[in-house]
Amino acid sequence: MPLGFRQAEILEIANRDGKVTVDGLAAHFAVTVQTIRRDLTELDHAGFLNRVHGGAMPASGTHNYAYEERRGLQAEAKAKIAQACAQQIPNDCSVFLNIGTSTEAVAERLRRHENLLVVTNNLNIANILSQSPAIEIVVTGGTLRRADGGLIGPQAVDTINTFKLDYAVIGCSALDLDGDVLDFDVQEVGVSQAIVARSRKTFLVADASKFDRTAPARICSLQDVDGFFTDAPLAPPLAQYCDQWGVSVHNNSG
Repeated sequence: MPLGFRQAEILEIANRDGKVTVDGLAAHFAVTVQTIRRDLTELDHAGFLNRVHGGAMPASGTHNYAYEERRGLQAEAKAKIAQACAQQIPNDCSVFLNIGTSTEAVAERLRRHENLLVVTNNLNIANILSQSPAIEIVVTGGTLRRADGGLIGPQAVDTINTFKLDYAVIGCSALDLDGDVLDFDVQEVGVSQAIVARSRKTFLVADASKFDRTAPARICSLQDVDGFFTDAPLAPPLAQYCDQWGVSVHNNSG
């Protein structure tokens, strides 16, 4: 469909911020909420956006955003989530951090920790922590995914299986209301599953935009997670599951 100037800018904002709201766009363009709803509906029907409650998100279901785009999405929320997660990780322990911009944010907040052993399949995380002399870094083997500096495949899993770590910090691409933690790359999912299996405690870091997305590959259930760090209240069904499963939810919405 041919896009009008307003619809083209809506797409640009959605791709930049990861989500748009009806009220926010109405104020931005000084038009009625009904006008924005029509724009979002048309963009949804054309496959450019996915309509969600109160707004819309860039269309995705089988493919993730480019890694550099993901770095810019929800950056402030990721920073708050990462700080809350890092505060729950003590000195003198071992930690696994997997591929993702949220786990990279956690790595930034761990740089001043003392006597850590960090195992990672993320070359970006290894680089972030490389200037911290009190942190020992182990990088897994595996096939390099140039798009995001991730190491995936059987060699990565083999390395992980030689460890029993105190903490795992994982990110995800989507989170279903039934508590399934989802991602796009099956090989990456296999690595994340190994991480969860070989760690005494698992922390999930995921901003609220993941609640409105979907992805085809299942990492685990929230039932397998000890702590969930996010930036918005959970939907009642998800909150009920977390309570039932004993998952500690850290909702940094301030």
